[in-house]
Amino acid sequence: MSQQLVDQLNTFTANKHPGSVGIKLDRCEADIVTGGFTVTEPVVAGTGFLWAPVVITLADWLCAAAMSANLAENVSFTTVELKTNFLGSATVGQRVSGIATPKHRGRTTHVWDVEVSNEDSGKVIALFRCTQMLLYPK
Repeated sequence: MSQQLVDQLNTFTANKHPGSVGIKLDRCEADIVTGGFTVTEPVVAGTGFLWAPVVITLADWLCAAAMSANLAENVSFTTVELKTNFLGSATVGQRVSGIATPKHRGRTTHVWDVEVSNEDSGKVIALFRCTQMLLYPK
């Protein structure tokens, strides 16, 4: 099921923001979601380093994908809070990846952490936390 869900979600975002910056999911399971992209010129700031919002896009999309693997039928979700600490960056040609893991999966909220790394340097470049509120049908 994991590869089928990965393919469905990658198709879903192909023409949306995560896809437009090159993000692809590699793995999507209830307890772990991974994905990444190679830094290209359009996502680099004037400083020559990766734009911070693209790191947030990666981490937020990994958390959203994680919800797909954790929701009951007819239940949706929305982000209620997110936070990112930046510890480093990446430049054109470098690979950036993230690993999302759950910290809390309750009846009304889920909390996910993502560690974002520059695969070329081997360094963690961001720590991200996201709180999702579950939306039940009325």
